[in-house]
Amino acid sequence: MPKFEHDTIVPDKFSQLGKKQQVAGMFDDIAGRYDFFNRFLSFGIDIWWRKKAIAQLASLQPKKILDVATGTADVALMMYKKLQPEKIIGIDISEGMLELGRKKIDKMGWEKQIELVVGDSEKINFSDSSFDAVTVAFGVRNFEDLEKGLTEIHRVLQPGGKLIVLEFSKPGNGLFNMLCRFYTGVIGPGIVQLFSKNKSAYKYLNDSVRAFPEGQDFINLLQNAGFTHTYLQPLSGGICTVYCGSK
Repeated sequence: MPKFEHDTIVPDKFSQLGKKQQVAGMFDDIAGRYDFFNRFLSFGIDIWWRKKAIAQLASLQPKKILDVATGTADVALMMYKKLQPEKIIGIDISEGMLELGRKKIDKMGWEKQIELVVGDSEKINFSDSSFDAVTVAFGVRNFEDLEKGLTEIHRVLQPGGKLIVLEFSKPGNGLFNMLCRFYTGVIGPGIVQLFSKNKSAYKYLNDSVRAFPEGQDFINLLQNAGFTHTYLQPLSGGICTVYCGSK
């Protein structure tokens, strides 16, 4: 049984497929437009958000990093440029997204340093204590079982390793929150309809943000999964939040 409302949010509530299969299919379908929508709908601020998240790893100087829900490898590429680790492995359930990511990596000539493979966040195919750091940018909302995914991430982290999660959140300010809800509920879908036939994808992403256990609730989940030294950092008035925890 799902433990959180978040776990029940799916792209198509009438489908017989589970959340994981639906999300993989959805991202395969929108892969070619994903980066464009990220830049366009956020006015490019998403790049700054990613940089702020990656900065949380600067003092750790990790040598081996796992990027969960790596998508088209935006964070993996930024991390290699900023942190210069020996190896970054990105996993994602969408082969369509990974294929675009591999093209970006090949273009930079970093295919030996960054490897992308199909992988499930709830059953990570690496041994215990394999990584110095794990990152998840805009991906934990897509976990079918949030607690299981966080527990798996904790398992593959080295003692002393750090998890960085970047995720959308709801601004606390009343007026700002109303403006954001209007943008994501009315303006955003209108823009998406101009460029994409997959309207359900944007609705799912919006619904998953609303249902996500954010703020202290998510910090509590990290602690329940075994993480210590947890903290959060709201960005852009709370539109987005960086969550951190150590093993």
